[in-house]
Amino acid sequence: MILVPDLVDIVKTADSDAERFVARLLQTVDGPADAVAFHSLKLRSHAYKQQAEADFVVLWKGVVVVVEVKGGGVRKHDGVWYSVDRRGDWHRLGGSPMEQARSAMYALRDILQEEGVGWFPHEAIVITPDIDAPPHSVEWKPTHWLAKEAMTAAGLVSALDALVAGSRQPPARQRLARSDDLRTRLFGEFTRMPVMDAHRGAVLEAQNRATEDQARVLASLARNRRMMVLGGAGTGKSLLLVEAAKQEASAARSVLITFGSPALVAFFEARISDRAIDILPFSALGGDKTYDVVLVDEAQDLMTAEGMDRLDRVISGGRAHGRWRMFLDPNNQAHVDGQFDRDVYELVADEAPSFDLDRNVRNTKAIVHVVQEYLGADVGDPGIVHGEKVRWYRSGEAAGVEEASEVALGLAAEGARKSDIWIISTKSQSAPTSTVDGITVTSPRYAKGLEAEHVVVCDLPERFDREGIAALYVAVTRARVSLHIMTSDADRRRMQTLIRQGATLE
Repeated sequence: MILVPDLVDIVKTADSDAERFVARLLQTVDGPADAVAFHSLKLRSHAYKQQAEADFVVLWKGVVVVVEVKGGGVRKHDGVWYSVDRRGDWHRLGGSPMEQARSAMYALRDILQEEGVGWFPHEAIVITPDIDAPPHSVEWKPTHWLAKEAMTAAGLVSALDALVAGSRQPPARQRLARSDDLRTRLFGEFTRMPVMDAHRGAVLEAQNRATEDQARVLASLARNRRMMVLGGAGTGKSLLLVEAAKQEASAARSVLITFGSPALVAFFEARISDRAIDILPFSALGGDKTYDVVLVDEAQDLMTAEGMDRLDRVISGGRAHGRWRMFLDPNNQAHVDGQFDRDVYELVADEAPSFDLDRNVRNTKAIVHVVQEYLGADVGDPGIVHGEKVRWYRSGEAAGVEEASEVALGLAAEGARKSDIWIISTKSQSAPTSTVDGITVTSPRYAKGLEAEHVVVCDLPERFDREGIAALYVAVTRARVSLHIMTSDADRRRMQTLIRQGATLE
């Protein structure tokens, strides 16, 4: 069964050994293809679900099962419920474990129905893996409290099937939830994608629920052997790729993440540590090893006949029959690094369903406006409304790294950390370096796919042709909090011409 998040993350973040045990057991369950178990640790911080403290939510054959896990013992004494830890100490509970499970079940039901999902069958159960038999009560059916005897993969499958067989029937004249909609909504509620809320120059890294587009992609992974995920800068493609890779590795598949830019190695290594996932730049692929699933980031950089032939050699079953996911921006970033053959892209696009990401989860509204106004590029609707205005600096004849360094030092003096500031020279192709003051200087080629809190863009293109516009696009869409653009007098004249002519990245 698919776990969200994957088992590695659950083991790290779960509140108890009992939750970790149940997570490991759920992963061994061989159930329906669309079965999924969500660990709801992060659900507790949701603004309007504070009362929903279930440990797992399982989608099994169209039924939503909310699970409360209690390790150790459970006792009821003089009408009060207690948990009993390994030392034999009693701890008073606010109610019975079943009441906790039902509270979470009704809260989740109300949330999803308020969002227009429709009616769906829902059940609440308790799992106590450390006791021999569940306590008897007229308040619940025996099928709704699982103890040690059911703690095998086969036992859990049997228990879930029994819940489905006895689940609630829909009320008369109620609109029923579609299975795909229900699954997608659950992915949206329980999957956390980083969204930056920029306000007064500070970034608050709130773990908000995935956007509807991101949830739709995640929910579709198990049902599609091949996928193409399209989106502009800042729509969360690379983060989605990470979550997709975790799901594939959890299913015991051999997984490769590949990409054009070597700068992305550190980005992915930091996010999939402790997992059996290979990370290799495209140039390092030798074809001597094949993988059950291959995920390609910034796939527009590799979209040539030669590139697709090389990819074909590392996918088990080849590109036509194997399992792969490509994440790309075929319009806006297709001319910064590598090569992009639109004829090849159209051929590959016919091999897999495409999913579009339309919501920008990196850039503030002000930055999105600049990208749309000057470059005519679609980077999605801004998910972050608040933030600083884009600052333009006029520096006479020169507007290069030296002038940008002064702006960067000014940001540091205002409280920004030097490590959070990038200077991007749009004319450069060089790997990142540092100024004598410790400010990173990089190029669009090496910045692509990455981000920084504060970005100072300099050395604007002398020609706004296809390559020049693409380089500027990458540079200005790296900023999460504040964007600063250095312009010479000549740059300003060219930018004004750019607006009048209506730039395009096609």
